[in-house]
Amino acid sequence: MHDTVIRGGTIIDGSGDPAYTGDVALKDGKIAQVGGKAGPGTREIEANGLLVTPGWVDVHTHYDGQATWDAELAPSSWHGVSTVLFGNCGVGFAPVRKQDHSALIGMMESIEEIPGIALADGLKWNWETFPEYLDALEQKPRAIDIAAQIPHHPLRVYVMGERAVRREKATGDDIQQMRDAVRQGLKAGAFGFTTSRTNSHKTPEGEMVPGRYSEVEELLGIGTAFNGLNHGAFGVNSDFDDETEELKWMTKFGKESGRPVWFLLTDRPTDLTRWQRLMAGVHQARIDGAHVTAQIAGRPVGVLLGIDTALNPFSIRPSYQALLQLPVAERIKRLRDPAFRAQVLNEAPSPELLNRLSQFRQRLTTSWHRMFPMANPPNYEPEEKDSVAAIAARSNHSPDEVAYDYLAGGADRFLFFPIVGYNEDNLDIIHTMLTDETTLLGLSDGGAHCSSIVDASVPSWMLIHWGRDRSRGPKIALERLVKRQTGDTARFFGFHDRGLLREGMKADVNVIDHQRLQLHIPEVRYDLPMNGRRLVQRVDGYKNTFVSGVSTFEDGQYTGATAGRLVRAR
Repeated sequence: MHDTVIRGGTIIDGSGDPAYTGDVALKDGKIAQVGGKAGPGTREIEANGLLVTPGWVDVHTHYDGQATWDAELAPSSWHGVSTVLFGNCGVGFAPVRKQDHSALIGMMESIEEIPGIALADGLKWNWETFPEYLDALEQKPRAIDIAAQIPHHPLRVYVMGERAVRREKATGDDIQQMRDAVRQGLKAGAFGFTTSRTNSHKTPEGEMVPGRYSEVEELLGIGTAFNGLNHGAFGVNSDFDDETEELKWMTKFGKESGRPVWFLLTDRPTDLTRWQRLMAGVHQARIDGAHVTAQIAGRPVGVLLGIDTALNPFSIRPSYQALLQLPVAERIKRLRDPAFRAQVLNEAPSPELLNRLSQFRQRLTTSWHRMFPMANPPNYEPEEKDSVAAIAARSNHSPDEVAYDYLAGGADRFLFFPIVGYNEDNLDIIHTMLTDETTLLGLSDGGAHCSSIVDASVPSWMLIHWGRDRSRGPKIALERLVKRQTGDTARFFGFHDRGLLREGMKADVNVIDHQRLQLHIPEVRYDLPMNGRRLVQRVDGYKNTFVSGVSTFEDGQYTGATAGRLVRAR
């Protein structure tokens, strides 16, 4: 007698092999049978016409804080994700000394847009070292599995104190201490180490993060922590100030350590061929014997501009700034006042506020051709004719007026503004990346950018857009899409017991009505600690999600089950 039998579904097993029809049986938290006709189960689910896949393994999230207080880990868990990996981009909360708690909260709020008030209230700080952080995570029951990487910026501050904040060069002793701490973390179960070398990441004071200009000597020295270990990856978020040198040291580390190296890659509007050069560098590194990989996004990384989000085209104009302390309903009422409307539209952006934005977000003041009113269901591959600029050109109004009047219609209205990943006004470049074997799907940023981006829905969207609805270019086979976010992500980071529907593997399983799978328009909620704000996005079409054989979500609703746990790398 099996615990659960999923009958007659279309099995897409995560390997990339062709789909087939059969039963999937679960028993004692493991997969007992895949294919054929299974024996009876205590519970049986009729899956005729439905997809049966492994649970998604999302390897780029920022639940470092939320995982310490929240069992559900929404919105990722709503979208069939059964395992999340955090500690990305060099930011996190361990190791840490008591005097640096506030600094790490400020850094996470500044870089990943997680409300500081929520973190300050939610984090209990019952740890100092990274192994102690893992121990603290292990104590909480949860809906899905979690795993962590060791972040560079807290580590540097832990070892170097104020010298790290001033971005001083690490001494040999500093490097040795950081190396030892990383080694300790890896042995305790961390899945890798991450750093950030980008101008997009700044402290609340507008300064570069502690590791921004860390020298290659420091990174390679820390990287010796991987020597002799058979697990762990080295992750980098880089501006590639010197592309040749950056790829050179990554290749050197990959060859000498034998461990995977990954960096984040999207196309950029400021350098149209950068992504091609870096992809060529990945291919060359593979030829040279290093496992270097580009981690990519499945859709454009786009900011949502609205009345109750972090930014909109008018939020850096002085008159609009005066509204930010008002309740949202009162704010909308003021926006609809004709005199106030004229006042805002006649103002220029504040230079001081503009300079606080990243180089990409500064474009929101003028790039009307890249702003798209968001439909329901959302369209993440819109055409230029649907942009604010094009709508204005067809009317007797300026782009400012079109955007203003649209947003003033209510807090449930958003302008979708693709920052990166949309150079050609379509997703052909992302298609090229997704079908390249040297890339890894990631960048959902689940748990982060709470008031401007909600890409935790990407796992669902991959099947909807690439596997069913795309009309502006080629689709991608469902077998490949499933493999991209199960078998591939699990294998890369060393989650050896999941990512495939195979007998003896962990029973993390999705049952999906692919034809009914549909994203809702995002919504703003104030449900983080201290009523912290975040964007979430619901989805229809998941019949069941199982974690270790336990049904955690049924028809989109959380069952309250806590089958999830901390996963330690071995």
